[in-house]
Amino acid sequence: MAGTFGAGKNMNTNCKNITATGLIGLLAAILVGTGEFLLHFDALGRFGEGYEFMLGIEAQRSTIGHFIGVLGAPLYLISYWHLMKMLEPANRIASRVAFAVMSYGIFMGAIWIGSRASISAIVNDPALAEAASLVSLYEFRYENLLEVTRLAALAFSGIFVWLVLTGRSHYPRWVAALNPILLILVSFAIWALVPSVGIYLMPIALNVAFAVLFTFSIYFSLKLKD
Repeated sequence: MAGTFGAGKNMNTNCKNITATGLIGLLAAILVGTGEFLLHFDALGRFGEGYEFMLGIEAQRSTIGHFIGVLGAPLYLISYWHLMKMLEPANRIASRVAFAVMSYGIFMGAIWIGSRASISAIVNDPALAEAASLVSLYEFRYENLLEVTRLAALAFSGIFVWLVLTGRSHYPRWVAALNPILLILVSFAIWALVPSVGIYLMPIALNVAFAVLFTFSIYFSLKLKD
C-alpha cells in the first residue's frame, strides 16, 4: 500500500513538472517573441532580402529587444523537456532525438538573436551603412546559424508529426497539425493574404508557432492528472 501511494505521489509530481515546463515554454515564446518584435517589426512590412525592414529602428528599442530576446531564449531548452515527455509514450528514443535536435537548433537561434541589435546598428549608422563588407561578414557568420535553427525546427516537426500520429503520445492525433513548420507557414500565408495582420506575425513566426503549440500542450498535460 505504501509503495502504491508513493508511486502515485511521484506520478502526480511528474505531471506537475511536465505542466510547469510547458508554462516555461509559453513564457519563452512570449519573451523571445517580444524581443524579436522590438528588433524586427516594420510597419511597412519590408520583410524580404536585406535589412531594409530595420531602417528607422531606434537603438534604444533594439537594445531592449536584444536583452528580452537573449535572456528569454534559454528558457526554451527547459521547455523542450515538456514536449519530450508528452511525446515519450509513442517512442522514447525518438522523443529524445526530437529534444536534442530542437535544443541544439534553439541554441543556434539564441546566438543569432544576440546579433540582431548589432546589424541593426550597422544599417542605421550613416557611416557604416555603405560598408557592404561588414554586412556580408555578418550574413556569413550569423544568418547561416538561423538556417540551422530552421532545419532543426523542420526535423523536430517531422518527428513530432510521426509520434503524434501513432496515437500513443499524450496528444490526440489532430495535434500533429500544430507542428512548428506548419504554423510558421500559416503565418506566411496570413502575411500574403492579409498583410495588415501578417506584418505583426512575420517578425516572430517561430515564437508564435511555439506559443500556440505550448498553449495546447499545457492543456493536455493538465489532463494527465486524470
